[in-house]
This record gives sequence, structure tokens and C-alpha cells, in this order.
Amino acid sequence: MNGTNSGRPVATGWRKSSHSGDEGACVEMALLPEEVAVRDSKDPAGPVLVFPPAAWAAFTHAPPRP
Repeated sequence: MNGTNSGRPVATGWRKSSHSGDEGACVEMALLPEEVAVRDSKDPAGPVLVFPPAAWAAFTHAPPRP
């Protein structure tokens, strides 16, 4: 993917992490029918990264790096 929707359904229901603060350095995620979309909360019209659900789950459940 090159930062465009590339024919994918438009994601709705964007959510920010409950751990996000007020610094403005947040990402938002939205569920697509068969993928997970991620974008920069400061640039909602900007590029969107799209991941398979298994990759997103592995990322979100990975232990923190030292």
C-alpha cells in the first residue's frame, strides 16, 4: 500500500487508545471488513496503513521493548 485507499472500503468509527494523552502524538485505528486501518490522529485525511487482523493483534499484544 502506498498511503492511499487503493479501492478499500472507507474506514469509519476511528478510535484512539485510552492511553493517549493530550500531546497530540496519537494514532487512531478503525476496523475494516477484513483488515485494520491505522492513521495519524493529527492528519485524518492523510495516509492510512492497513494490516491483516493477525498482524495487528500480534503488534498490540507484543511485550514492551526494554
